Amino acid sequence: MSGHTELAGQTVVVIGGSSGIGLETARRARAEGASLILTGRNPERLQHAARELEARSTATFDATDSEALERFFRDLPAPIDHVMVTAGRPHYGRLLEMDVAQTRKSFDHLVVVLQVARAAARKVRPGGTLLFMGGTGARRPGIGLGITSTVTAALPALTASLALELAPVRANLIAAGFVDTPLSASLLGDELENRRNQLRATLPIRRVVGPADVAALAVHIMTNTALTGATYDVDGGQQLVAG
Repeated sequence: MSGHTELAGQTVVVIGGSSGIGLETARRARAEGASLILTGRNPERLQHAARELEARSTATFDATDSEALERFFRDLPAPIDHVMVTAGRPHYGRLLEMDVAQTRKSFDHLVVVLQVARAAARKVRPGGTLLFMGGTGARRPGIGLGITSTVTAALPALTASLALELAPVRANLIAAGFVDTPLSASLLGDELENRRNQLRATLPIRRVVGPADVAALAVHIMTNTALTGATYDVDGGQQLVAG
């Protein structure tokens, strides 16, 4: 641990904390003195993260499993200070080619946000925050992006409304562009390095955004108690350039 202690004495829950942005945020929060509670779908990865970060406890479940998510928060000892939700992945496909089941599943992200808000509201100390993840990449409509664009547009409004209903608990949203994570690698496959090179050449920051960039913003939002109901972009300027 570093000498920084901005989160000393506080408990941070990370839903999806075993890899990528969630893991890096947990690592940053731990370095700032936080006690961690981590969840994830993969028990092996989760236990590895828990050992590395000396997590107080873990729980293995899929965040889209409503019963498991509700049970986790019901059994969670109160109080806690911050909850970050990184679980979930974007859904791509032509709107008119999706069947009903696919369409409903595409909105799981919004449902998870609502469920976390309901379940965590009585567990989080006043001034703590619920922190959700969204994106900037689908703000421009395009073929195959219809559902993702809809969710992208809905999340800031949902977060702002939750900030009013949850007060004095805070609610905030981080909107990321491309972040170099295992999820990005799984989505892009052999095209991953090409995408990295394209971003290095075109982004105003001339480098690829990594999980540590998002984690730094997440911890800042946790510690700055004046922030609520807002969306914070971290995409290296990706939405300012084509592609």
